[in-house]
Amino acid sequence: MDAKIKAILIAEGLADIDPGLLGSPKVSTAGPGAGISSFFFRSGGHRVRLEARSDPDARLKVRRVAGLYQPERSSQSDRTTGSDRSDLVDRVLAANHPRMSPDHGAPEGDEVAILCGGEEIVRGVIEPALLHCPGQAYITISERCIYDCTFCPVPKLAGRTKSRDEVLKMVEDAYKTGNMHAISITSGIEHSPEEEVARAANIVKSLVKYNVPIGISVYPTADSSLILKGAGALEIKYNVETMDRNIFKRACADMDLDFVLASLEGAVEIFGRNRVYSNFIIGLGESDKTVKKSVRVLAELGVIPILRALVLHPLRPDLADVCPNAARPSADRLLMLAKFERKVLDDCGLNAGISETMCLPCAGCDLVPHRDV
Repeated sequence: MDAKIKAILIAEGLADIDPGLLGSPKVSTAGPGAGISSFFFRSGGHRVRLEARSDPDARLKVRRVAGLYQPERSSQSDRTTGSDRSDLVDRVLAANHPRMSPDHGAPEGDEVAILCGGEEIVRGVIEPALLHCPGQAYITISERCIYDCTFCPVPKLAGRTKSRDEVLKMVEDAYKTGNMHAISITSGIEHSPEEEVARAANIVKSLVKYNVPIGISVYPTADSSLILKGAGALEIKYNVETMDRNIFKRACADMDLDFVLASLEGAVEIFGRNRVYSNFIIGLGESDKTVKKSVRVLAELGVIPILRALVLHPLRPDLADVCPNAARPSADRLLMLAKFERKVLDDCGLNAGISETMCLPCAGCDLVPHRDV
């Protein structure tokens, strides 16, 4: 799987897959993908996360390679042309792109193929997640939020808040598997940002004993970077969500973009360059010009942007009212923006490939500079 194939998979976002191939599918409890069942697919050293569906009309289909003698015939719903399908998809299929085998050592018979529009485009393996993602104990503390961003289902799901003891047990169980290489903590906002920062810091202090890198993603407060760095966190993520100010005012009315940007700048002084990140959603109706300008602004602060494809969640139909041009970005757009970000990061002396926690080393949801492009 190369960057072109991965861009196609991210743009589609979901795949029809036999539940028997999944074992125990994971359901996210954080952010715009909360409440959605998903799985990880690995091929050629690259990873992608897809929503797991039992949907014969899905354009992506995952099938076990054993016994797969010829590509499935495409259904009428698979036959998309013109503006309904990315030019990149057509180019990849027309080129009869080489199929990447999974990493050596995959158990025989575990290999699967992903078909797009009835044609096989890549082979690999279903990769088990530890907690939320492979290799990390990635845990959401508060599964609820007082901020009502219109692209995010968390306020609608109104989940629970895990206790400190519960989080510590989850990490201990993950550690015992021998597969825990990092700890990542994220949280919504049950009552206030200050309370969440204090809760996260208290937990982190009890996790440093594992001697693995720890990353934290929360909404910032005036002193959150100092508190979390002091507790033992190595990396921090404060999400801008979007830097199109008109969209931000409508979609993130409860948040303060200028405060988030100032907090990111301050975090670089405390955590250092290459250790501060920010999710930027692609697909809310923003222009490429705005994304490119924003990527440069963040990178010049020493912050690595994470360009995240919009998830159109069924619990947030109101997004269409607030952002009428919202749409899942195309594979071509995702690849173009990822390549642009790679150049900007290089120009600014930043490297997304050295990140040790949270989204960048996982790389399941995004095209990551220095890893995928």
